[in-house]
Amino acid sequence: MSTAFQPKPRIIGQKTRICIVASRYNEKFTDALVDNAIEELEELTPLARVDLIRVPGAFEIPVTVANLLDRQKFNCVIALGLIIRGHTQHADLVASSVTDSLQQLAISSKTPVIHEVLLVEDEKQAYARSIAETMNRGREAARAAASMIDVFLEIEKSMPKFEKKR
Repeated sequence: MSTAFQPKPRIIGQKTRICIVASRYNEKFTDALVDNAIEELEELTPLARVDLIRVPGAFEIPVTVANLLDRQKFNCVIALGLIIRGHTQHADLVASSVTDSLQQLAISSKTPVIHEVLLVEDEKQAYARSIAETMNRGREAARAAASMIDVFLEIEKSMPKFEKKR
């Protein structure tokens, strides 16, 4: 696991649309992830419209992202949640399923989906990644989103869409 905090990307100065889908489960931590992500997005993408959708738990995030991507065009979607590993394999199964599903959604929709549904060992790790300043994954998600929006805007600007001949 990396403890490095990625540098801030350049500020996106045009209108964009971002959606955050966040679980309510482990609310103390997921609320902090959301608050930190939104605060960072306000700085990095000042003209962005940021929608927030809350779902019961991490397992419900991918189906909600799929529904949203079918209905609207977003420049980026951020998935936020926190799973605390217990004494069974349930947490690992949920985390794996969420990861695979979010990756497939990103590829099939060609929309960046930032995955910060965290799997942690205990509340100490949860605090370090969601509330503390040094390794805050909410802020990291916002930085990754701004970076990916920038990359996709550059691609759109510099590489015209290829039209298939019939």
